[in-house]
Amino acid sequence: MPDGGGPVDGPVQAPDPRLVSASAMVFVDHLGTPVVRAEDARHLLDVLRLRPGEPVVASDGRGSWVPCRVAAASVAVDVRRGEPVALLDLDGAEVYEPEPSVGLTVAFTPVKGDRPEWVVQKLTELGVDRIVPLVTNRSVVRWEGDRAGRAVDRLRRVAREAACQCRRPRLPEVTGLSSLDGLAAVAAGEGIRPTLAHAGGVRPTLDAPVIAIGPEGGWDTAELDGASTVGLGPTVLRAETAAVVAGTLLCGLRSALVAPLA
Repeated sequence: MPDGGGPVDGPVQAPDPRLVSASAMVFVDHLGTPVVRAEDARHLLDVLRLRPGEPVVASDGRGSWVPCRVAAASVAVDVRRGEPVALLDLDGAEVYEPEPSVGLTVAFTPVKGDRPEWVVQKLTELGVDRIVPLVTNRSVVRWEGDRAGRAVDRLRRVAREAACQCRRPRLPEVTGLSSLDGLAAVAAGEGIRPTLAHAGGVRPTLDAPVIAIGPEGGWDTAELDGASTVGLGPTVLRAETAAVVAGTLLCGLRSALVAPLA
């Protein structure tokens, strides 16, 4: 597999112009009959103040999307009722974007405050395919029981909102809390070994598309023992910054494999 180590000439691949030019994107269950969830309808009509005829993209979150227009009947929609509504009219054929050639995973140890949400938002915007919140030996933030479920649900909502904002028709997988052993087991099933972000490690390559980020205090010796490590630069990064840097480097390497647009 190419490691993306050298520079690539030519323009960066751009998204479909219809995705970029649309006023918004929403996720729906069925593209043939794009019924919009109540909270999305409120966002489109009350926040963005879209009017009949404006372009909106509807996606199933699995790589398929279809261009739509805000329906004329939207002027009569009462978003306060909290019910899904048929707010969109189809305006073109369904488009399918295949899965990336290399799946990318960034696992990170949550830190205090709203920084975990920020990490998930940025990793989604970059194009990371799987985001894994980790429990590590030096974790400061401990999500347990019901709190863990609520926290992961919140991260998934953040990923969904970020995907809409950046016009990403394939939602990232945001997993439940995992240990390093759990992450290694999942990766092993895909023929991959995770690498731990650590000073002095080798440079990232697509041969190792799973990078784990430790807590603010770093990995302990037991976690580093026998582990493959990857370096993210010459400076000491905050945990949340390291996660975004890892995602940026991996996505940049993968972009180098994609043939540029003519």
